[in-house]
This record gives sequence, structure tokens and C-alpha cells, in this order.
Amino acid sequence: MKLKPKEKIDVKAILEDLEYYRPKRRGWIWREKKDLKIGDYSYKECSDSLKNYIALPAAARYFSNLDPQPSSSITTEIASGRFEDDIRRMRMAAWHGADHIMVIRTAGQSHFDGLIEGTPQGIGGVPITRKQVRAHRKACDLIEEEVGRAINYHSYISGVAGPEVAVMFAEEGVNGAHQDPQYNVLYRNVNMYRSFVDAGESKKLMAWADMAQIDGAHNANATAKDGWKVMPELMVQHALNAIFSYKVGLKKENICLSTVPPSASPAPCLKLDLPYAVALRDFFDEYRMRAQMNTKYITSSSREATVTHVMNMLISRLTRADIQSTITPDEGRNVPWHMYNIEACDTAKQSLVGMDDLLSMVELKKDGYLREKSRELKERAILFMEEILEVGGYFEAVEKGFFVDSGYYPQRNGDGIGRKQDGGVGAGTVYKRDSDYMAPVTAHFGNNNIVQYGLKDGDNPSILIDGCTLEKPEKIIFIDELDEEDNVRTRMAETDKYRNTNLIKPEVEWLADGIVQVEIFLPTDQRTAEFAALEFAKKMNLNDPEVIHSEQMHPSEGTRVQLKGRVDFAINTDELIIPQKPEVMSDDEIRKFVEEHPFKIVAATVGEDEHSVGLREVIDIKHGGIEKFGMEVEYLGTSVPCEKLVDAAIELNADVILASTIISHDDIHYKNMKKLHDLAVEKGIRDRVIICAGGTQVTPEIAREQGMDEGFGKYDRGINVATFFVKRKKEMLEKK
Repeated sequence: MKLKPKEKIDVKAILEDLEYYRPKRRGWIWREKKDLKIGDYSYKECSDSLKNYIALPAAARYFSNLDPQPSSSITTEIASGRFEDDIRRMRMAAWHGADHIMVIRTAGQSHFDGLIEGTPQGIGGVPITRKQVRAHRKACDLIEEEVGRAINYHSYISGVAGPEVAVMFAEEGVNGAHQDPQYNVLYRNVNMYRSFVDAGESKKLMAWADMAQIDGAHNANATAKDGWKVMPELMVQHALNAIFSYKVGLKKENICLSTVPPSASPAPCLKLDLPYAVALRDFFDEYRMRAQMNTKYITSSSREATVTHVMNMLISRLTRADIQSTITPDEGRNVPWHMYNIEACDTAKQSLVGMDDLLSMVELKKDGYLREKSRELKERAILFMEEILEVGGYFEAVEKGFFVDSGYYPQRNGDGIGRKQDGGVGAGTVYKRDSDYMAPVTAHFGNNNIVQYGLKDGDNPSILIDGCTLEKPEKIIFIDELDEEDNVRTRMAETDKYRNTNLIKPEVEWLADGIVQVEIFLPTDQRTAEFAALEFAKKMNLNDPEVIHSEQMHPSEGTRVQLKGRVDFAINTDELIIPQKPEVMSDDEIRKFVEEHPFKIVAATVGEDEHSVGLREVIDIKHGGIEKFGMEVEYLGTSVPCEKLVDAAIELNADVILASTIISHDDIHYKNMKKLHDLAVEKGIRDRVIICAGGTQVTPEIAREQGMDEGFGKYDRGINVATFFVKRKKEMLEKK
């Protein structure tokens, strides 16, 4: 099986023969930082471009479709609940630069006490099962070949089934995982002893599989009353998990601190967050930094989320983050939609590339506030660690409520998370091993009595059973489905008529979910606007309308409302009337015709429109405009009255009138196009002059309706315009 860029990924084919599929690789692969020259531009902190990709919109239009990739890995978090639809999202994200596909587990899976099988639908994430993981890794293997870069697949090892999950991940080629025993203790109330013993087992397996590990310290940030007040604690949590992981056997270059800027605007976030990031780099420079974005203060505003994302990435660039997580613009209102996953990847790519080589131009001051604050944070963290030792260690400190206290350490408000050493999920389930204990498997954590079986130090105990599942995957027992109703086959059967057919429905989360988003401005107060918007949606025949964001523009003057609803119909693309895409003539063909039939063109931005950039690009030779074909252009400037443009055409005996109309307020672009046509008729030249208009809101259909010969939009270039002029002139000559 091989993916083809112009063909949809065949999810059914991916699900076939999963019992026999083996991952093509294991282990995490980091991007290689390089000095690159791409086109006319030089980069210092980038990596190789992709084989297949979607460039940023401006790159596609102005920069020859160049697509520099930052040196930091880019994360996209997948969490739709249906893993089969996530496969398509993974592919799209990879084309936009994501190489870290992080699959969020379904809500509550940390509390499961064993592996689950089959492929049930998830809530708040995907149920992590062997079949789901294998299908995703198979898809990633195919996507890797398509984009020409390693795609790292990631999920979570936590809860009382952590070791079982770790074994499955090692078997199935998962490349990275969250693993932090403190997360279990503080946020899932797993017994402390059970959590740390399980973590030792899990980390040993991760080390064997060369997986990257991300810790869970950032959860304190999200849980605390004021995130910036837990910065000393965050550093301690990072330290505890990092050294534990290293001593178990994970390589330092695969141990990633999940760092989160603890504050957000309108707080002076850089003054709070940058010293913290610098302190982390000072303390943990041997480890990797995974920059998790701040989501504690996310609202339903997509604009606000995006700005927070970009400001966070400034810190990432200043402190050399190795993995850049992404905030989807809809983070604060729903499980991320397809398009927003992609938008977040593009935001990360654009920001990081735009800040390329930033530290060669700016310098973090060696004295003053930044260094003093950074030193203060490190001192507070060291004092915090010393106090943990004084009270008898981590378990005692947790029991006394040291963590997620709302005081700025050493202040304490007595509201931290407290757990009992003999309490929590799995309490009393840790047993001392007998002296003859033996586990004949690879990568096992703990002391095996190998001597009793005649084995020597360094021997793999799995020799005793002719290899375990890590070495011999054919020994893995693959369970397909357990639930006859809740499984991938039944879900895909429900949407089969939309899969690789000509029937399409809008979607944001799952195939054919029918969800659309509508944006409305209403001239009333916020509460009234929300309920009025729902009524508008109903009258537009949207089912199940729901306000997902509202924002007061002024207490009385108006409110912006974004809502979602569902359509219950599909469109058959075979029944669409789609105008044929205009053919573009070759440069030589155009030049030859222009030599035989010279063109004189008058051009201007009409009405009161001062926007000239687009028109100049269509005209100027240096932009590949129509001048390069030998066409003579008389450019009249901006804000030219329609009458003047027509009069100039008469005076110069022009062949073409070319008008640019960017502004669309009050449909002025419609009105000016019609006016040009009417004036040309009135002055008796309409039958002998070609009249065209262009602009971002202009389409060929709109232009023709207003009497133009043709209209040109935001994607048209000089060659498109020149081609039409030549073809239209040929038609006019043939009529003569």
C-alpha cells in the first residue's frame, strides 16, 4: 500500500490484515537542525523540507511555494473519539509540518486496571487499544513515506494499567509517551507506592523501545489557583521525574520536560514566564524541552488562543525548545476540529520559521531583572527540594499537602493536594518479590534470580521461553473486536456512502458529521445576541444550533456571535456545475500574438480604493506581470473615477480597460464594475474594448454579471490575465 497525494487515504485498507502488521520502526526520531538555503533565503534553525506538503498561504502566493521546516518538532493533539477519522487528520497535519502525533486518551482511561480491546468510541479522546494503536502506527508508516519525514506517534502511560500499556506500546512501535508517577499520585489518586513501582516498570520498557518520554509537571500549572505561583514546585516535579527516568535507563536526550508558561496576557506574562523558562534551561540543559502551551486561561476566543500560542512560542525560541506543542484556536470550546488542528500547526510553523536565528540578533541580558528573577526561582526550587528531604521524602511531602498549594513558595496556604501513603487506587497491591522470583521477559524492571536457571549477568531472561513478544511479535495475541455494536466496523458502515464517493457533507470532527460554523454580528447586547443568533440559525435550517463563542463589541452597540449547527443533507459533486478552469497559454504563444497584435491597456484602482499592490503585481514585469509579454500599460494610479478610466481608454485608443477593486464595502465593487460597463456603452466603445476587473472579492461570475468581459480573483497572476486578453482579442478579430 502506498499513499497518493491526490487520492484519499483508504481507512478500510489500513484496517485490513492488522493481525499481521508489524511497525516499520521503533524509537523516537528527532529533526536534524541545519543551515539551509531555500530559494533566496537562508535559515539557521530549520530542518529539511518535506517531499509533499501544504505551504503557508503567503508562501504559495508570494514565495514560490517554499516550505522551510523549523528544527523543533511540532505536536498536534488528536482527540476526536473516533480513531478512524483521526487517521485522516494525522495525514493532513503531517502535510502541514506536524511530526509528533499525540493521541489523547479517552476520559477516565487512567482508572482502567488493564488493557482494553477492540475499538469503542471514546469521549474526550480515543480509547487506547492494541487495534487502535496498530492501525495508527500503520497509517503513520504510510504517511512517513508520503511526506519524507519520520512521524512520531505518542500516547499516555499512566494509571494502574501503566505497565501493561507500556508493554503494548513497546510491541506496537509507539515512539513517545507521557509517563510521570507524580501525575498518577496527585491527579488520579493512584497509591504512591503502586505508582512509582509501576513507573519503574514502564520506564524500563520505554528505554528498551527507545521512546521519548514527556513528564506531567505542567498539570500543576493547570490545577493551581494562580499558575505562576507554582513555578518552584514545577521545577521540583521536573527534577524528580527526570532523574528517576535516567536512573531507570532512559537516555537524557529522550527525557522531555513538559514546560508550560504559567501565565498569560493581560498579566505581564513575559516578565513572569521568561525567567522561569531560563531557569529551567539552566537546571536541565542536558534534557529536552517540550513546550506545552498555556491552556489554563484559554477562553472560547480563537483570536485570543492564537495570540497566546504565538507569545508562548517567542519563549520557545528564546530558550531553544525541542518540541513545540500547539494550541488549537478552538481549544476553549470543543474537542479540536480538523481545520483548527491544521491551523495550529501552521501557526507554529509560521512563528518558528519567522523567528529563525533569533538569538543571533537579540541577547538575553546577563544581569538585571531576568537573571535575578531566574536565580530567585532556582533558589526557591532548591529550598522546596530541601524541605521535602527534611520531612522524610516525597511521599511524606505529598501527604502533608506540599504540592499545588496556592502560596508562592515558601509561602503556604494549606490548600495543596494531599494523598495518603496507604490510600488511593491500588493501595496494598505492591508485594515484595520472593528470592526465587523470575520473569523470563525482555526489558523487565527489578531483580530476577537468573542464576537458578544457569543464566549469567547480561543474559536476556527471555531466552528461557525462546523469546518474548518484544522479540517475537508473532506471539502477540491480537484481539479484534469485543463489542458487536460499538466498534469501528459499525461506525464506518454508517458513513459508508460518504467514503470515497461523490456524496459530501460538511465535517469538523468526524466524516459526514454535518457540522458547520456561522459567524454573526448583531447590534444588541451580548445575552440578547446569543439567543437571537440561535433563532437565526434555526431559520437557516441548521439543526441543533449552539453558541460556541460570543464577544461583546460594545455594551449596547453590538455583539459578535459564533455558533455551530448541523445540516442533514449532502451534496453530490457529480451534479455540481463547475466552470472549466481557464487554460493558461505559454509565454511564447502570448508574446507571438502580442507582436502581431499590439496591446494598449489603461489600468487603475477605481473609485476611492487606494489598494494598488495586487494590480501592480499583475502589471509589473518584475512580478511576472503582463508587461513582460510586450503589452503597453498606462497606469493611472489609485482612487481613479470610473469616468476618467473610460475617457483615458478613448483618448489613448486602448484595447483594454483593467480595473482593480479591492474594497467591497456596501458592494462598491459591484457598483463600480457596472458603472464601467455602462459608461463604455454610453460613450460608444463597449464593442471594441475589453473591460476586466480584479480583486480579492471578485470572481469571474460576479464580474460578468456586472458587464465585464472577465473577472480575476486573489489567485490569478499576470499570465492568467494576459491569456484572457489574447483569447478575447482573437475572438473579436474573428468576428470582424
